[in-house]
Amino acid sequence: MAQAYCVKCKKKVEIQNARQVTLKNKRPAVKGVCPKCGTAVFRIGKA
Repeated sequence: MAQAYCVKCKKKVEIQNARQVTLKNKRPAVKGVCPKCGTAVFRIGKA
């Protein structure tokens, strides 16, 4: 699983409901939510 930094929890968390997205400059990224607080988390690069 991919990890991302949650700003609300202030630590790295596993991305829940992760999905691959492509940025405008064609770079891959992963979007999802924090499993603890439900905040949106984002990580640039492939999972």
